[in-house]
Amino acid sequence: MTAADQRPLAEVPRWLWALLGCLLAAQIGCQGLRARLPLGGSDLPPPPSVTALRLASFGEAAMAARLELLYLQAFDQGAANELLYQNLDYGRLTGWLRVAVELDPRSEYPLFLAARVYTEISDPARIRRMLDFVEEEFRADPDHRWQWLAHASLLAKHRLKDLPLARRYAAEIDHLATSPEVPAWARQMEIFILEDMNELQAAKVLLGGLLASGKIRDQGEARFLQQRLQELEARMAAGKVK
Repeated sequence: MTAADQRPLAEVPRWLWALLGCLLAAQIGCQGLRARLPLGGSDLPPPPSVTALRLASFGEAAMAARLELLYLQAFDQGAANELLYQNLDYGRLTGWLRVAVELDPRSEYPLFLAARVYTEISDPARIRRMLDFVEEEFRADPDHRWQWLAHASLLAKHRLKDLPLARRYAAEIDHLATSPEVPAWARQMEIFILEDMNELQAAKVLLGGLLASGKIRDQGEARFLQQRLQELEARMAAGKVK
């Protein structure tokens, strides 16, 4: 979201501030009640209805999305909540994030939370749940959400050690994100992941095709890629082809 899309706080309707105050008061009351109750295996409630939030916000859907995410973040950080991120129900967590995206499709914050916050855990299954969500939302708007799938590719490679998954994400960026604003490094990720997989022939085909396409206009970048192609050919000639 650009600065031009953001509204000054002074323009927020008074009734919306009142609604926020009521929500905060209710949250404080709930925290006090829950402090006296034992917590179960997952204390994150089901996500609210998109329709209900739209009706309650009287057309201020973007503001409703922000309030929803504020509640979500405060939920796990509250004094009464003893669970860590990795103990939350990530099915419900994904639902909360999906509601925020539907309310405000232009906001990148739900994808930031999915890719950068809720993946900071040690549970591979829950990390994959977040990466699946990022991939799903990327497909809905590839030209504006490519950077989050690029981050997902890096997480798959370095955190999950899952090179095929990292390659799939990288290939989707190259194939689905058509905007000229998508940088070359993001489009070239698949080539370098293929090298890591020792899939040298496939990497050579992609790299050679990229050089022959005429899309590389920067001479320095073209020289770098040509050098990588020569290195690939040398490795293949040495019998390290797969």
